[in-house]
Amino acid sequence: LQEELISKAGVAEKRLGEPSVPAEEVVAEVARIIEGELTEARKIPGKADRSNAIDTLRTKLLDENFKVPEGIPYSEHQAAEKRRRDAKEAFRRLEKKITQKLINESGVRADGRKAKEIRPLKMKVKMLPRTHGSALFQRGETQSIVTCVLGTGRDEQIVDGLMPEYAKKFYLHYNFPPFCVGEAGRIMGPGRREIGHGALAERSLMAVLPDIEEFPYTVRLISDITESNGSSSMASVCGGCLAMMDAGVPIKATVAGISVGRFSDDSGKMVHVTDIIGEEDFFGDMDFKVSGTRDGITGIQLDLKARGLQTDEIKDIFERARGARIELIDAMEGIIPAPREELSEFAPRIITVLIDPEKIGKLIGPGGKTIRSIQERTGATIDVENDGRVFIAATNGEAGERAKAEVEALGAEVKVGAIYEGTVVSTKDFGAFIEIATGTDGMCHISELADGFVKSVEDIVKIGDVVKVKVINVDDNGRIKLSRRAAMIEAGEIAPSGDGDSDGDGDSRRRDDDDGDGDGDGRSGGGRRRRRRKKPAAAAE
Repeated sequence: LQEELISKAGVAEKRLGEPSVPAEEVVAEVARIIEGELTEARKIPGKADRSNAIDTLRTKLLDENFKVPEGIPYSEHQAAEKRRRDAKEAFRRLEKKITQKLINESGVRADGRKAKEIRPLKMKVKMLPRTHGSALFQRGETQSIVTCVLGTGRDEQIVDGLMPEYAKKFYLHYNFPPFCVGEAGRIMGPGRREIGHGALAERSLMAVLPDIEEFPYTVRLISDITESNGSSSMASVCGGCLAMMDAGVPIKATVAGISVGRFSDDSGKMVHVTDIIGEEDFFGDMDFKVSGTRDGITGIQLDLKARGLQTDEIKDIFERARGARIELIDAMEGIIPAPREELSEFAPRIITVLIDPEKIGKLIGPGGKTIRSIQERTGATIDVENDGRVFIAATNGEAGERAKAEVEALGAEVKVGAIYEGTVVSTKDFGAFIEIATGTDGMCHISELADGFVKSVEDIVKIGDVVKVKVINVDDNGRIKLSRRAAMIEAGEIAPSGDGDSDGDGDSRRRDDDDGDGDGDGRSGGGRRRRRRKKPAAAAE
């Protein structure tokens, strides 16, 4: 893509000029004066102590031997300044040469380790108890605190760049504040370092994430580097894996990362070192980062200053990286052997429900009214996919189960003979309308509200009452006929009447009482008795 853009723009390739080379006599003088002391300073184990000692030697060298005198002609002043600059560059080159020589000839690394030795490890999970998952990972003087946050589908990261817009259910943010290397500075937006290191750690962990069907959460990792002396991206990989395991993310395997460096001399001799520190990265030829599980590699990044790698050299690098990786994984699994079986009490609970895609519109409702009402009543968050998958997230199980029941009721077909628990939403003279699921209601005729005569609907139910009803019919237009009486009979609350559920049974229950003569059943001598309206009490007197 870059080459295509360059050719279209017609821009000529630019090459940097050769770096300035210090004068040979200055290089020789610097080596004669300071090489012995600098060699001893490079052997000091601690980063801060070693840096302070080297800075002191550099200042001493420049002030005592390459100081720019005052009050001299301009041309001499310029020459003295150049000589001082050459001395600074000669000191840097001498420091690099000594570092490489100590490793190549003596096998002595800056912090005293052997070539394959990993720095001391310190790990801890549940570092921050209020988060969904957290971990501290420290390797020598490199330390990372990683937090894991679990979210829903609406927490996915929307990426809008050169490529078409897409969403990420897993992402890792890497922060490298100035104080982690002992500096003071502004904390600004992410730079190339933060973006690159975060991308490497993110890709290294993506391979072990569970399938969305198994774990529908959006996972965000935040790696805060609190101390840095090399390989902070690999510390983010290890810390990120621990944080996910602490959060209960069912990852497929434990992931660790390590870096391998290379030092070479003029004769062509090369030495590989494991778990490089910052100075070994700076003075060495290579920084080869490898992350993976016990069974394979999940991420690679190569920074190479020299030209090219040989095939047998790459094989040796991978073998070294695997040995160190297994050692790291053993240590990590000693802290937390497997992902926690239970999520944090502060993490949302996500329940997945599958409905007919044709019912999605019914679930959402006009202008989102139905789905909003479910969320308001239950306190859950609901996300709907086009394939009919519904993700219900709630901070407690009870709210999630209530929302699940409502969603399932909306997505399910109303079956004749099934009993539902519904809410009375309106009453009429002829019966009550009862909502048996969000957006789905039916009519219970007054004759089906109770056994026996019902004079008024509101004698039995009122708006807002929750009752159990049985579906006794669904007509061709989808209208639902309900019966509270049938549900009571099935529950054993009342005995079945002799007339069963015939149409005439409702008429006898609706008939007004007479004046008390006869047997009270509205019939006399086998003939039909004429119905009479009751007189008002005042008229009867």
